[in-house]
Amino acid sequence: MSVFTTIASGRYPCNGPVSESPAETQASAETSPTVVAAILGSGRTQVWVPGRGSLTCPSGNTVGTSHAPVRRGRVADRLGCVDLLADLIRRYRDPIPAGSVVVVCRPVLATMAEQHVLRQVATAVFVPSRVLFIDTVRAAAIGAGGAAGALLIADIGAELIEVAALQHGRVKAARRMDLGTRDLKRGAPIEALAHATTRMVNELRLEPATKALVTAALTRGLMVVGDGALIPSLMLQITADLRIPVRSAAAPRTAALNGAGLAAMAAARDPSSR
Repeated sequence: MSVFTTIASGRYPCNGPVSESPAETQASAETSPTVVAAILGSGRTQVWVPGRGSLTCPSGNTVGTSHAPVRRGRVADRLGCVDLLADLIRRYRDPIPAGSVVVVCRPVLATMAEQHVLRQVATAVFVPSRVLFIDTVRAAAIGAGGAAGALLIADIGAELIEVAALQHGRVKAARRMDLGTRDLKRGAPIEALAHATTRMVNELRLEPATKALVTAALTRGLMVVGDGALIPSLMLQITADLRIPVRSAAAPRTAALNGAGLAAMAAARDPSSR
């Protein structure tokens, strides 16, 4: 059973960790079909294709959300997302061929309905042979090179905070909250984001099924990705609240896209995806 299997119960079946990095050069002849990694985030929409590099654009209104196609990590306007993604990939010199394998990042604990809409958007834009999903927190862990062993990771995005405990790249337990860095522009204090992150970490600490895993992960501290990792005052507040080391991933805004690219290349090498 693959990492891309839809969440059914909060447990996360997956394959082994991916070790190869996505290259910004032409994919090898063995990599077939074309692979695509995509993220429809509340703040940014991102796409990566081997040999073509990555593209990024804002996901709509950067302050208010009344007309944004993605709100709180969920597709709010399907046609708007199709237009947004289609416009973005037109920046590539050549069209992406139909029949590609597309890996789409989804918020952790995404519902079947949320995934269905993401699939509709990806299918309309890419006309793929397969659309596969990976949790954003898992993709970020892979992209940041932190998937081995026990890991506690927080993705503090524009409108969503996700916290997860991973073991060898497998999400074992997670929480998410509709709050993010964009709320700071609406008057929310830094403490609100820090306390929300801390509360979710503490909930995972107390969950019987993953208590030992989280305890082991905390010896490495908390890895933070997303926009929040670039706000020093927020990182300091989380550190003070948790009283453990808190560190930013090396490239916090692109870690998830890098990891999704790795997953896409691994999926394309799978004979079942050809």
